[in-house]
Amino acid sequence: MNRIDNLFKHKSKDILSVYFTAGYPNLDDTVPVLKALERNGVNLVEIGIPFSDPMADGAVIQASATQALNNGMSLKVLFKQLKDVRSQVSIPLVLMGYFNPILQFGFENFCSEAKDCGIDGLIIPDLPYEQYIKHYKQIADSHNLHMIMLITPETSEERIHLIDENSNGFIYMVSSASVTGAKSTFGDENVKYFERINGMNLRNPRLIGFGISNKKTFDSACAYSSGAIIGSKFVTLLQSEASVDEAVQKLVKVLNEE
Repeated sequence: MNRIDNLFKHKSKDILSVYFTAGYPNLDDTVPVLKALERNGVNLVEIGIPFSDPMADGAVIQASATQALNNGMSLKVLFKQLKDVRSQVSIPLVLMGYFNPILQFGFENFCSEAKDCGIDGLIIPDLPYEQYIKHYKQIADSHNLHMIMLITPETSEERIHLIDENSNGFIYMVSSASVTGAKSTFGDENVKYFERINGMNLRNPRLIGFGISNKKTFDSACAYSSGAIIGSKFVTLLQSEASVDEAVQKLVKVLNEE
C-alpha cells in the first residue's frame, strides 16, 4: 500500500504535513531535515524542488529556492541525496515542484527516479489537469506515485469532482487565492470555503495549506479537513534557528502554544 494511503487509513484527523525546500539552508540539509521532522512527530513531508520562477510561492519560499539553487541543488543532486532515504525515514514523502525542471528531466525518468527513492506522491502546481489526464496520469500511476492536485476557493465544483475522481492520496486545499505565506488567523471567507468543500462529500481526504503558522490556524484547518500543511513558517525557522533540530522543535512548540 502507498504510504500516503496507509497514513490516512490509520489517522484521519490532525495530520501535520510540513513543506521545506530541498538544499536549504545548506545543500546537504535535505535528509537531516527529513529525519528531524519524523523524529518530532510530523506525519508527512513535502520536499520542495527549487525553481527560479515559483509563481505560487511567497517571498519566504522564493528566497529559500534561490538560496538552494545557489547552493547547487538540482533534481540530479536531490535524487542522489534521497537514494538511501528509506533506510532512515519511514513517513510518507511527496515531491513538490514546478513542471519546467521536471519536463526537462523527462517525466518518465523523473517518476522512475522518484519511485526508486521511495517517494509516495507528487505535487506539480502548474501542471494543468487536462494535460495530467491526457499525458502523465498513466505514467505516474504505473510508478505508484499519487498525483496530489490543488483546489482553491475559485475552483468550480465540477472541476473539484473531476479532480477527486481522477487523483489519489489527498486533495491539497489552498486556503485562499493568494501566494504562500504565514497568517495569524482565517477569516469568514476562508471558513465558508472550508465548509463548502466539507459538504461535497469527496472521496479523497483533504489537507489545508497556505497560511498555517500557529496553533489557531492549525486547529482551524484540522477542524475542516484531515490536517494542515505548513511551509513558510518552517522555512523561516530553518533560517532563524541555530540548527535543523532546533527549527523543528520550535515549529512543534509554536503549534502547541495558545
